Amino acid sequence: MFKHEKQFLNPVKVDRVNPNYAALLQEQLGGPQGELKSALQYLSQSMRIKDPEIKDLFLDIAAEELCHLEMISATVNMLNGHNLDAMGSTVGNVEAHVLTGLTPMLANASGYLWTAAYVNETGDAAADILSDIAAEQRAKVVYQYLYRQIDDKGVRETIDFLLNREEAHNTMFREAFNRIQDSGSQKDWGTTKDARIYFDLSSPGGQTFDPAKDKPTEFKI
Repeated sequence: MFKHEKQFLNPVKVDRVNPNYAALLQEQLGGPQGELKSALQYLSQSMRIKDPEIKDLFLDIAAEELCHLEMISATVNMLNGHNLDAMGSTVGNVEAHVLTGLTPMLANASGYLWTAAYVNETGDAAADILSDIAAEQRAKVVYQYLYRQIDDKGVRETIDFLLNREEAHNTMFREAFNRIQDSGSQKDWGTTKDARIYFDLSSPGGQTFDPAKDKPTEFKI
């Protein structure tokens, strides 16, 4: 059961109306790294989780992502203001002025509608948690891009809060992953010699690396 509480996790405000930035922020409503995707991905994955604590973790984070969705929607609403202006809007924001009456849409910054194809679920806890870690990291990157492109103090405070919550979720998923090393697809990890041989296919190179015999190669990024 879900319960709606009217108080946001963190106050939401903007300094001024900015419809074009509202279109950018739509990315975190209906984009592939957005809050709706995260909420429904974790909710869907939880349906197969057998460990009660990890199941609760998925559901708790999914519920919070719905709170984030509400915060982003409220921010988009404030940024859109009250005046319809399709002729002065960006491409991704036109439908808000001619279709939804400025109601935030479940669409990305280019106006493409959200799709369930964004959601990843395998029924395997390890694979799903790794996907969730990546989802939180990608969401964090998008929020960082958004943060750099606005000087509105109110919007920045909201994004900063959400950035830190993505980091918290990332940490929680990593801790959950450490707990399931002996389950699902992790059970047979590295059980044959083929799982412990690494190939250096860069040129010059082309050698194989067996950690039981050879000294590890340093990789620099």
